[in-house]
Amino acid sequence: MAVRLSDDFLEQIRDRNDIESVISSYVELKRRGRNLTGLCPFHNEKTPSFTVYPETSSYYCFGCHVGGDVITFIRNIENLDYIDAVKFLADRSGIKMPDERFDDTVHEKRKLTYEMNRAAAKFFHETLMSDKGKTQREYFIKRGLTKNDITRFGLGAAPDDWHTLTNYLVSQGFSKDDLVRADLVKLSEKNGKKNYYDNFRNRAIFPVIDLRGNVVAFGGRVLDDSKPKYINTGDTPVYKKGRELFALNLAKNGNNGKLILCEGYMDVIALHKYGFTNAIAGLGTALTPEQVTLISRYAEEVYLCYDADEAGQKAVRAALSLFAKTGVKVKVIMLPGNKEEDKDPDEILKKRGGQDRFQSLIDNALNAIEYYLHITKAKYNLNTADGRQNYLNDASRLLTRVGAIERDVYASKLAEELGVSKDSILTTVNYNTNKEQRAVKREAFKTAQKEEREVQKSFDPERAKFVRAAKAEDILLISILNNTAFYNKLKDDLTPELFITPLNKKILTLILNRLSEGLSVEISLLAPHLTSDEMNVVAKLFANSSLVSNTLEECVDCISVLKSEKAKSEEQKPSSMDDKAFLDFFANLKKSEDEKK
Repeated sequence: MAVRLSDDFLEQIRDRNDIESVISSYVELKRRGRNLTGLCPFHNEKTPSFTVYPETSSYYCFGCHVGGDVITFIRNIENLDYIDAVKFLADRSGIKMPDERFDDTVHEKRKLTYEMNRAAAKFFHETLMSDKGKTQREYFIKRGLTKNDITRFGLGAAPDDWHTLTNYLVSQGFSKDDLVRADLVKLSEKNGKKNYYDNFRNRAIFPVIDLRGNVVAFGGRVLDDSKPKYINTGDTPVYKKGRELFALNLAKNGNNGKLILCEGYMDVIALHKYGFTNAIAGLGTALTPEQVTLISRYAEEVYLCYDADEAGQKAVRAALSLFAKTGVKVKVIMLPGNKEEDKDPDEILKKRGGQDRFQSLIDNALNAIEYYLHITKAKYNLNTADGRQNYLNDASRLLTRVGAIERDVYASKLAEELGVSKDSILTTVNYNTNKEQRAVKREAFKTAQKEEREVQKSFDPERAKFVRAAKAEDILLISILNNTAFYNKLKDDLTPELFITPLNKKILTLILNRLSEGLSVEISLLAPHLTSDEMNVVAKLFANSSLVSNTLEECVDCISVLKSEKAKSEEQKPSSMDDKAFLDFFANLKKSEDEKK
């Protein structure tokens, strides 16, 4: 991405947005020597692997292998493109963006999509309040919503027509192809003819608004037996499924560090109506790690409020598993589910006692262990010896997940409930704990290694083929980044052509070009020229600085290694072989193929 932002401007952004203070507003950091560590905001973890390096104004996570500078961090944490991230930090620190023009194609696409979504939201809302939205308006009124509720959530209606929205938005100056990219309009082609038609038709509309107040997507619900029941916006330049949450823009402020996570739009709207303004919901898909990470930025405690049916309880278990990898405290609101009026929050609020009744359900919510013990106990007949034994075995395995104090408390309850010795329960629990911890460590190590290999393979496949060369390249890059004085002493031998792996070659080319022009190679100045994946690699180089000796002699040795590896790789190319070697190569290749047959 060719962005014309001067080094002076980027250095000003970096200096006025100290990386420690910026990241501290999202991550709880603890000082460890010269650096700071914390739980990574980009993946779920219990042990901190996210490190901030104030000296190089960079960060790197050794768990999920993401990293970069302060702009990269904002870009990833706020889901922005590069220019929007720069603008975000400029606004934060009172810096005026430069007047010079720059290539901001991605930014312009996002801006256009926001404008189309805003126009569509206005259209849907006006339709709801007109004769064409009578069916949807009556539905909302029947569900107990007032005009104020409808306005607060920007609810709307899609008319029962194939082209009304398309025609309206085209009349507002938007092109049909841009509307297709925003997933407001669909395109079908038959016999060489293009047919554009509305994505949302004859549905109640729920706009999805992000944390900055932009309309990013829509959910559309049918009011009859048509299928599918819901249609949701697909991936667009401003929206990725599984990254946003309904009503978080309203719930994030003044929630006392607590959020209620529900299944559907109407549950959230009903809870807000009755004063529970910290309610949010997913968006038509199962809860994702990205959503859990987003929630953990705004809440220390989360109440899961899913339907009492099997599908709802399956979703509860999946959510508990995701939140277990964070520092967020989680409780499960147990909806009675015995009658139709008890099946979801909306019905309970309207027909089972309103605010007071629901508050009592919150007050009696179960923590994760209490919930698992509750559903485990329901599987067995405790009036039989086998039932008690099986329940006790399962319960002992559950208690391996808690600390020593909680373990003691629950062991006492189980002992009293089942009439067995507390010591025998604790002995069984401790045995299972030690066994499970060893297995978890082995699996975590294997998973981390596999993930790093897969990530590397996806955008730097040559690295796995030339391991020795890649290591020598890394050492040279780290050394040059840490000591640019080496450049003048090595420039005759250190050229991009010497590098074998394409990604390292690209990074070296960028570094050498800047050094030859007398420019700095600080990470914040490299970022405009690299993708997010490439920035992860550069951040890893900075993070691994302490692993190299950082001497000129080591660099010279690495150059020798690369020359040797380059020669080997060239020898293996048929184009570089003489006639005899060429014929021998193909003779051996044919022999190998025959042996395989």
